[in-house]
Amino acid sequence: MRALAFCAALAILAAGPAVAEQDMLLGADMTSPAMTQAEMSRADVEALIAQAKARGGPVDLSGKALSGLDLSGLDLRGANLRTARLNRAALRGTDLSGANLEQSWFIKADLSGARLVAARMFGITARDANFSGADLGRAVPIGDFRGASFSGANLAGLKGGADIRNQSMGLMRTVFVSVNLSGANLRGADLGRARLDYADLRGADLTDAVLMGADLSGANLTGANVAGADFKNADVAGARLVDLKGEDRARDWAARVNAERAITRRRE
Repeated sequence: MRALAFCAALAILAAGPAVAEQDMLLGADMTSPAMTQAEMSRADVEALIAQAKARGGPVDLSGKALSGLDLSGLDLRGANLRTARLNRAALRGTDLSGANLEQSWFIKADLSGARLVAARMFGITARDANFSGADLGRAVPIGDFRGASFSGANLAGLKGGADIRNQSMGLMRTVFVSVNLSGANLRGADLGRARLDYADLRGADLTDAVLMGADLSGANLTGANVAGADFKNADVAGARLVDLKGEDRARDWAARVNAERAITRRRE
């Protein structure tokens, strides 16, 4: 059932952004025990981590139901959490660096202050999750983060752009619709063709970020640093482009889409 739900989500993502943002949960029963309950305790998880360390490898929690657990502060570096369910789980300050989070579920999970450096997040569903202050440097978040908070988070070097070299997956993208990215570090982040419509990017550092073909319609970039950022074909309809830093050094600034519909002055 989980595999079918994920395949359906991939098909929706490939079909187009307007459909993708609405139907990532297509086919998934979010009220089922598999999505809302845990099959083990924190103590059980700690025991598995200890056993894995004794063997000299990372813990394997793939496919486990861990929703609602408090796993804050645990060392889950390199852990295999592929297809695991951690909805509403607490992972405050947890180290998930290099972890495999592909096709996993983190809906309304609390990952504030967590480390997810270079984490693999292809196909992740993390709607309304809290990543405030988390470190996602060089992570690969190709998934659904609609409504999540990355306030003050480090996303430098993030690899969230669509891979246009792979035609079968060419439209897979990061969905940051209505996401809070205020004050986030997005230096050098690849968000090409990403969904950033209605995102809060106030004061964000977008230095050298790739926004080529991204949907920034309705986004708020007030006070953001856009020096060196690539805006080629980025849709800025209704976006607030006020008090930008480094605007004169942004790349392909004149190649924005719907530039005449952007808000460039403060409302009195």
